[in-house]
Amino acid sequence: MITTFLLLQLAPILALTVGVPPVVSLCLSIGIVLCTMPLVLNGMESLDRTIKSLVQDTQKIRQMDFSGELQPASMFAEIETLNRNHIEMKAALQSQTRALQISQMKLSSLVENGLLLSSERNRDALLRHILMQGKRICNAQAATMYLKTEHNTLRFALRSMDDELPTIEIPLHDPQTGLPNERHVSTYTALHNETVVIDDVYAESRFDLSGTRSFDSESGFHTVSMLTVPLAPRGGEVIGVLQFMNALDTETGEVIAFSPQVVSFIGALASQAAVALENHNLIDSQRALIDGMIEILAGAIDAKSPYTGAHCERVPELAMMLAEAASNVSEGPLENFRFTTADEWREFRIGAWLHDCGKITTPEHVVDKATKLETIYNRIHEVRMRFEVLLRDAQIERLQRMLDGHDRLEADTQYQDLVQTLQNEFAFIAECNIGGELMNPEHVGTLHKAGERTWLRHFDDRLGLSPAELARVAELPVAPLPAVERLLADKQQHIFPRPETKALDPKYGFKINVPEHLYNYGELYNLSISRGTLTEEERFKINEHIIQTIVMLENLPLPSNLKRVPEYAGTHHETLLGTGYPRQLDKSQLSIPARIMAIADIFEALTASDRPYKRAKTLSESIGILANLRDKGHIDADLFALFLQAGLPMRYAERHLHPDQIDAIDVRRFLPEEPAS
Repeated sequence: MITTFLLLQLAPILALTVGVPPVVSLCLSIGIVLCTMPLVLNGMESLDRTIKSLVQDTQKIRQMDFSGELQPASMFAEIETLNRNHIEMKAALQSQTRALQISQMKLSSLVENGLLLSSERNRDALLRHILMQGKRICNAQAATMYLKTEHNTLRFALRSMDDELPTIEIPLHDPQTGLPNERHVSTYTALHNETVVIDDVYAESRFDLSGTRSFDSESGFHTVSMLTVPLAPRGGEVIGVLQFMNALDTETGEVIAFSPQVVSFIGALASQAAVALENHNLIDSQRALIDGMIEILAGAIDAKSPYTGAHCERVPELAMMLAEAASNVSEGPLENFRFTTADEWREFRIGAWLHDCGKITTPEHVVDKATKLETIYNRIHEVRMRFEVLLRDAQIERLQRMLDGHDRLEADTQYQDLVQTLQNEFAFIAECNIGGELMNPEHVGTLHKAGERTWLRHFDDRLGLSPAELARVAELPVAPLPAVERLLADKQQHIFPRPETKALDPKYGFKINVPEHLYNYGELYNLSISRGTLTEEERFKINEHIIQTIVMLENLPLPSNLKRVPEYAGTHHETLLGTGYPRQLDKSQLSIPARIMAIADIFEALTASDRPYKRAKTLSESIGILANLRDKGHIDADLFALFLQAGLPMRYAERHLHPDQIDAIDVRRFLPEEPAS
């Protein structure tokens, strides 16, 4: 058309060259101009529309808007060429932008995945998240996760489909020859820490994929492309394998091969996942190690003494039973108490296991002290030997009197009277040594009178002593031999001075009366104990275990999810009245878990049949004592009521009490009467 237009414009010139009159040529020119003017105007308008359309579309492209269509083809070849080039550029930009958006989406997904992986605590949820996130990133039709086992095999850990997981494990090395098992793509990936991409499973010859083909025939699934990626922390060994089947085209949904870009994204995901899994495994191992060490420590404490064996095991069991019952309460004073997470339950359980960890510092001879004169051994044997000496002296005196010509009958009578007195005195002292509920003050006087009897020591009492023993008598004068000794005495060397200790630092807030001495082994002092077998110093030493428990635990760098362990472990000797120890906390300062620990510890101690200083209480006797403590305000009344109503005493008794301790309990007798309606 443009060519025709140009030829028409040249027509008047051609007419003049052939001799046409100028007037005619002018008229011809005017006619041609008038005839072609609409064509020119239409062409200019078309050109303007095309250019405007290109400009508008270019502006949209600048805004990443690829919508809209361009004007139809232009009559001008140059404009048409420009139009086609623009369309091709737009398509290329649109394709690149789409690819970039997909990459950005995958990258954003990887960042989000990293955050989720670092925060996920549940192992099963973590594994599923890794698998499904990988499946989304590579737009795969199916996915499988293998994890490496301790016995060097790969086991099926998870599948994206809902079919049942195979129970077989794939060995990484041949059991017979020990050679690497490279026949399977999963084992090859694990052995070589190498990603494997397969474009067509049915054309693959490097690996044995008969299992995949068999699965296809059984399930109706048709595997074409496959991507297998190792799960390995940076610089670490492979801990698992991710396998994806059938990459799908995002537009058509057709099965395609896994692209290099997808492979790189899945590799990044696998690295993230491997680190997260390794961290999770380390945390699990650390947690198992901590729990194991705690149980070993508790077992070691119980093993120190045959009389308190299994106490550190039974108290946590009882405490957990009561805590579970309290967590299920939906109304009343306990309705707001519950442990809502596994970490909170673990924190309480560890606190219960460690409630007596301070006993590791308590000498077992104090814990096990069954008689008043007992230290490492029962010193009643020394006292008895002194009576034996006195008896021999009496026999010698009788014989000497007879040799000196005194009346034989009188000598025999005096001897028999002394023998009977010695027998009575030793029996009395031995009885005092046993200990009891309460020692009569008159008996203390009798004890001191018996102790005034003397005997002669003919041997040096400083021979064979340890350096520590010698240090305690270094400043005492040496008595010339034979030395007169009292039958029972409180000697200077019986006193053990109290050493300095950081455990009594005021920063801990302990409100306790500390005896002046560490120990006092004085014989009269010990035999005069009014109740039980422990002196004031020994009772403090036993009570000090809770101080040591608190000091030990509060100085541990416990993680945030175990911060309340010292509270749970260190409050079971407190009372709601504020009369307990070591901090004299009252009800406003004692949490529900702390109150649970107190009930569990008291009930276990009452029913224990392995204490040297008391007989085991029956079930009803133990409940009666707890009820009395409740009435006095020492223990929580609501928890005690729940303890009975939930049937926990009988459940515990059936597991741990001797049959003769288990008697009938009238629970209603120990519960407050309900108000009449």
